[in-house]
Amino acid sequence: MDNNKPSQDNEEEMKDSLTEEQETQQETTLVPEMLKEENQRTPKGKSSVVWMIISGILAAALIIVIVYPPFGGGREAVASVNGTDISKDELYNELVSLGGESTLNSMITMKLIDQEAAKAKVSVTDEDVNAEIESLKTQYGGEEGLNTALSQSGMTMDSLKKNTEVQVKIRKILEPKTTVKDEDISAYYEENKATFATPEQVKASHILVATKEEADEIKKQLDEGADFATLASEKSTDTASAASGGDLGFFGKGEMVEPFEKAAFSMQIDEISEPVKSDFGYHIIKKTDYKKATDPTLEDKKEDIRKILVEQQVGELSTNWMTELRSNATITNTLEPAEENADAADSADSAQDTESSPNE
Repeated sequence: MDNNKPSQDNEEEMKDSLTEEQETQQETTLVPEMLKEENQRTPKGKSSVVWMIISGILAAALIIVIVYPPFGGGREAVASVNGTDISKDELYNELVSLGGESTLNSMITMKLIDQEAAKAKVSVTDEDVNAEIESLKTQYGGEEGLNTALSQSGMTMDSLKKNTEVQVKIRKILEPKTTVKDEDISAYYEENKATFATPEQVKASHILVATKEEADEIKKQLDEGADFATLASEKSTDTASAASGGDLGFFGKGEMVEPFEKAAFSMQIDEISEPVKSDFGYHIIKKTDYKKATDPTLEDKKEDIRKILVEQQVGELSTNWMTELRSNATITNTLEPAEENADAADSADSAQDTESSPNE
């Protein structure tokens, strides 16, 4: 029996995309491409990645700040090996050699973003961040799905929230520079109409055993009041679903073997089936939820599409925006070679001269 849930493809996409995003960002800045994928359902993993990743080295930045406070203490021992101390200075220098330059560049970028947010009087509230997190939960089929995706990518909910806060800040700064017309929304809807529709789906749990005798005995116990999830975890030979009490999640037609699918779609919610035979053995099925097929209209999806198109434009604007911010800023970075700092200073001076020349 095929126990794969529709959301699992998204999680695999997310895992691959997370790796690609992190590798790319080590070479550029903190600003990711804030592009939503055209497809509203199956590519959601990829579009979510954009909101979940800003930089894989922010944690390292925090470690360096904690280890090396601004006022002395560098010779204080942080560890001792057979009486030989390891000082904060040694630890700090090692951390710098392992990624200090890229970490510092990320911190500089963060500082520039914060300065621009202050100029634009942009703030990000807890409500803003929580709204984005809730959207991610929906995209990953619930909180459990999102937590699984985070775990696979080596992230935590706290780091996700911090990254999301910066991403929302960038969007708020650049959104006034975007232009989305009604005809753009209509065109996007027509091009992606099929992806907005969702098929009829059911959610079910099952207990899979090898023989009908086993299945009949389990059904008898369930009829007498035994807990379905407990029996699934104890007796089901489908170990993948047994770990979650037999839960298979939502699935549409064509995703499960025919006898199982026919039974699941014909049942009432909370109904428990008689043993159902398939090529995998005998199933006791419990239907736990149901979703009707949907075919949303342009009006139904208008605001969602507008948000997608705004995010695409923000993504297109962000690269040049960050390049200009760094070019126009006065930045001193002692971890970079002197000639690179000199080049950065020359670029900033040149930009300032260009801005002032019309007034001369």
